[in-house]
Amino acid sequence: MFIKSLSITSGATVIREIEFHKGLNLIVDESENQITGNSVGKTTVLKLVDFCLGADKKNIYVDPETKRDEYKLVKNFINENKILITLTLTSDLDNENANEVVIERNFLSSQREGIRRVNGQQILVENFESELLKVLFPDHLQDKPSFRQIISHNIRYKDENINNTLKTLDRYTSDAEYETLYLFLFGCEFNKGNSKQEILIKIRQENNYKSRLEKNQTKTAYETALSLINNDIEVLDKQKRSFNLNENLESDLDKLNKVKYEINKTSSTISKLNIRKDLIKEAEDELQSSRSDIDLRQLEIIYEQATSKITSIQKSFTDLVSFHNTMIGEKIKFITKELPSIEKTIQENNNSLKRLLEEEKNLTSVISKSDSFEELERIIAVLTEKYRKKGEYESIIEQLNEVDNNLKDFNKQLSEIDNELFNDSFEQVVKTQLNKFNVHFASISNELYGEQYAVKYDIITNRKGQRLYKFSAFNANMSSGKKQGEISCFDLAYTLFADEENIPCLHFLLNDKKELMDDKQLVKIAEFVNLNKIQFVASILKDKLPIEINKEEYFVVKLSQDDKLFRIEG
Repeated sequence: MFIKSLSITSGATVIREIEFHKGLNLIVDESENQITGNSVGKTTVLKLVDFCLGADKKNIYVDPETKRDEYKLVKNFINENKILITLTLTSDLDNENANEVVIERNFLSSQREGIRRVNGQQILVENFESELLKVLFPDHLQDKPSFRQIISHNIRYKDENINNTLKTLDRYTSDAEYETLYLFLFGCEFNKGNSKQEILIKIRQENNYKSRLEKNQTKTAYETALSLINNDIEVLDKQKRSFNLNENLESDLDKLNKVKYEINKTSSTISKLNIRKDLIKEAEDELQSSRSDIDLRQLEIIYEQATSKITSIQKSFTDLVSFHNTMIGEKIKFITKELPSIEKTIQENNNSLKRLLEEEKNLTSVISKSDSFEELERIIAVLTEKYRKKGEYESIIEQLNEVDNNLKDFNKQLSEIDNELFNDSFEQVVKTQLNKFNVHFASISNELYGEQYAVKYDIITNRKGQRLYKFSAFNANMSSGKKQGEISCFDLAYTLFADEENIPCLHFLLNDKKELMDDKQLVKIAEFVNLNKIQFVASILKDKLPIEINKEEYFVVKLSQDDKLFRIEG
């Protein structure tokens, strides 16, 4: 798919209508009198495309440096004027009858006024990304990699996208997620990546739960202590039976001990269930709190210091948090899906405990009226404590056995997946696909920069003993090279590789801050994308353009301090 157009409208009023073409598409700032071009909207054009593809609306009006401050003028304008962004994608820019996908979004949050349409159909916010996945990657039926992960290398305006070739996701992304992503992108057919990630999450949760249960003692220590308690109970039972008590009292005491045992066991079970519930809540809170664990004020100070010396620094820090928030939502849903079942079980146990406590109260009242109760009460008190400990330890052991069984089952499932993933046959597929990709990567980088870049993989074992494919880019000439050149070559190479392998992909590449790239490199990229009919969209200061591409035919929108993107007055 290529970008055909991007429009910004308010009702019947068209604020911007940007038409795109194949090859080089430049979003330029032509401000004069040494104005840097900050805040005219160059990067915002890229963000609006990303917004239509599922990115957070806050990217448009939240200061990326402070993570909190909002551009009130922009926020109020787009909300009060009900600004609608329409992105039109096409399978062929040269064919008016080609298949098109029209995506519409506005910035309103209410269910009644919020617009999220794909080909004219309104989509619920929770289903928007999955609908885009279905429309743009119809053959991809798994949850992982997600739509946003798949397209992350096509849209580079965030720090992690601009500065990293392969690690285009947020810093919280695990190696397992990158493994699934790049096996998919390189056409290594493996449909269990989603299952593997779910299993790894479950293993982590069970290990955390086990650590909490064994905080004071290990399972074997509890088993040993339980054995000693059972011996003590047997001795105390003999002492209790030696009392010359009436038959009903003996029966009532037996009932009371059993009730106390059940009370303590039930209480312990409730406690352990609450631990599991708290762990899930803590995991959820940890994810939620990750949005604000960065020293935002310190970042603001650093940004102010940097911008005073380097005028071309663009917005960058809010993007990490915004994308992370999207991923957090998905992870929270998965982590907390067990909560209703746990809470129901806790409620059931609480009801049972209430009934047992009432029964204990009645039995105690009956027994307290019996003869010789003073001595018997002492034995009962000791027995009660023993039964309490017995119930507690048995519950902990039961929970630990359940955790061990779960871990055994999950690790067995993981082992079965790994046996498929790391056998010689599948590894050969990975090698073959990477070799095909590297033919393009090395050829393009050599043509454009005189250096040969390539992607390699290593089979690593993480600190939890889990095997993973880890992909990384390197310079085959073993020199330092230029990161910006490496990134651009990767994106261009992947487009050609995907087409060659019939792997669905987006045929547009969005790039910010291209004024940081050497003029000769930029010219060569322009020549390459024009020749190969790849859509390369870049934002750049016009006065930084080399003369070879400082041409009207390449400009898709020209902005300035007098003509900003949204054309907001005042």
